[in-house]
Amino acid sequence: MFNPTRDEVRRFFCDTWRKAQAGDLLTPLEAIARDWLLQHPEYEAELSDADAAQATDYDIGKGQSNPFLHLSMHLSIAEQISIDQPPGIRAAFLQLANRVGEHDAHHEIMECLGEMLWTAQRSGLPPDGEAYVDCVRRRAQR
Repeated sequence: MFNPTRDEVRRFFCDTWRKAQAGDLLTPLEAIARDWLLQHPEYEAELSDADAAQATDYDIGKGQSNPFLHLSMHLSIAEQISIDQPPGIRAAFLQLANRVGEHDAHHEIMECLGEMLWTAQRSGLPPDGEAYVDCVRRRAQR
């Protein structure tokens, strides 16, 4: 399993942004990331300064959201949907996206993904993919 460090994740997104702005050739993963970067223009300042991105600690307690975590979750969800893992996530996503649109569906799925990971960390058990997909299905049926 690929397990990049915090700095590697931030460097990846900053490098992808720089390459996209320069019109450089992107890898397939960078192209997917670029598409999400373009949908989040509010992150341009963070993406444009790789050194500051490496040095910044985001504190949710101070109302600071972490753009690199957010973008990483978009990539993770896109990968899950593309391979339908956990099983049923693609169909649940499509149902949700039909109701709220692709981008908003990703944001709703992030809530379910975060809940699943938080529950797994608290319980010490593996992440429950079925509960995760059920959460997305419930959101699709609202």
